[in-house]
Amino acid sequence: MIPGLVSAVTFLPALGAVALLLVPRRLDAVHRAGALAVAVLTFLVSVPLWTRFDGTRADFQFEEVAGWMPSLGVSYHVGVDGISLLLVLLTTLLTPIALASAWRAIEDRTKEFVVTILLLETGMLGVFVSLDLFLFFVFWEAMLIPMYLVIGVWGGANRIYAAVKFVLYTMVGSALMLVAILAFYYQHGAATGTYTFDVPTLARWVLPAGLGQDLMFLAFALAFAIKVPLFPFHTWLPDAHVEAPTAGSVILAGVLLKMGTYGFLRFCLPFFPDASLQFAPLVFALAVIGIVYGALVSTVQPDLKKLVAYSSVSHLGFVMLGLFTLNQQGLVGGLIQMVNHGLSTGALFLMVGMIYERRHTRLIAEFGGLWKVIPAFSALFLVVVLSSLGLPGLNGFVGEFLVLVGAFQVSGWLAAAATTGIIFAAVYLLWMYQRVVFGEITRDENRRLTDLCPREWAVLAPLLLFIVWIGVYPAAFTGKTEATIAALLAQVESKASVALAR
Repeated sequence: MIPGLVSAVTFLPALGAVALLLVPRRLDAVHRAGALAVAVLTFLVSVPLWTRFDGTRADFQFEEVAGWMPSLGVSYHVGVDGISLLLVLLTTLLTPIALASAWRAIEDRTKEFVVTILLLETGMLGVFVSLDLFLFFVFWEAMLIPMYLVIGVWGGANRIYAAVKFVLYTMVGSALMLVAILAFYYQHGAATGTYTFDVPTLARWVLPAGLGQDLMFLAFALAFAIKVPLFPFHTWLPDAHVEAPTAGSVILAGVLLKMGTYGFLRFCLPFFPDASLQFAPLVFALAVIGIVYGALVSTVQPDLKKLVAYSSVSHLGFVMLGLFTLNQQGLVGGLIQMVNHGLSTGALFLMVGMIYERRHTRLIAEFGGLWKVIPAFSALFLVVVLSSLGLPGLNGFVGEFLVLVGAFQVSGWLAAAATTGIIFAAVYLLWMYQRVVFGEITRDENRRLTDLCPREWAVLAPLLLFIVWIGVYPAAFTGKTEATIAALLAQVESKASVALAR
């Protein structure tokens, strides 16, 4: 193990942001190149987390522990396991891609924009690697400020409304989660004599079943459900996506939404196993409603970006469905689907942004016949669309198949209803693709479009590589998670039986 690797990955973007603050404002090219270099370096530094991670172990690896506020039981404790590893690497992959996509799109306050994105990356990574509840909450809240600025400063016409709505929704959930964190901290201290925020220590303790556990679960679950977003807490998402710049949409869809699903895995299931089992049917039902609702609403959207935004509600419904099957196939499928959604939907937002930069419109009716004018863009767009709807051989199929295998073990009827979401996905994605790419060119502006430039090829190539890699050889990714998921399931079952026996 490489000492200090997790901290290096987490704080390298923030150090780069501080360095760029010292560069004069007029040097926009230096800001763009410097931020991109820092983000690429962060990704390269994170690669050893993958190559040296032992997938046969279920414990935390690359751990770092240091005293912070020992009198309060607060420590600087970070590390990764099979749950957080893939999400850390997804974050370090998507951030440089998002920065590269904004090379020409962001021309106002470039220095502030790249600094904000780098600070946002540190906040997101901190959420995934924190193994102390206090530290986790600090990163969870700190990440909110940069994302608010990305939407509110560099967004579209209704950016202030969308940014404020995003913050208010998130803050409501966060406030309740903070109350639950403190309640859990004091209950653990009263029962064991040890007051600590350490996640592994708290996860080993069995909280008595009953109203207290149920209320704490609901407080945590609300915060995470808003972030996912789980139906019916999704209404902030389309506004945030549509108003955010392309880079913001990529990070929002690719990483930020996964913080909610990650929170369910990391905290709700091991901390509150009895409540998780009790509320699993409710979450299961809401996930299925979200899958079908998101798909149906996507079908009628006239705006490309809003269509992709509502598709996220449907795709994240599959993730939640997998997590609350509470079986091996469903949980592994849900975790791999988090990564798949980040890759596929991130690529969709990138390509919508590319076409918007050329035409300054996202209305589907404004396009048509693009294959004749920009065939390379159209071909790559087809691959991304097929991966998003779950074509075998591409990444989306793997996650959705595992989720549905797990779901059928729980409820055949609900799993069958969820399966219709795949059919609807084919409807709205292929119908959208047909109207945008095929047919006759009806607008003269579309005849003058230019095909992908080298920078855009470089932005899309890594995503396409992983889309195909996961689809063809998923074991390279699922193998890193299976031991951790198996240990988590065993922990939930054993703790729930003990809690119920009391």
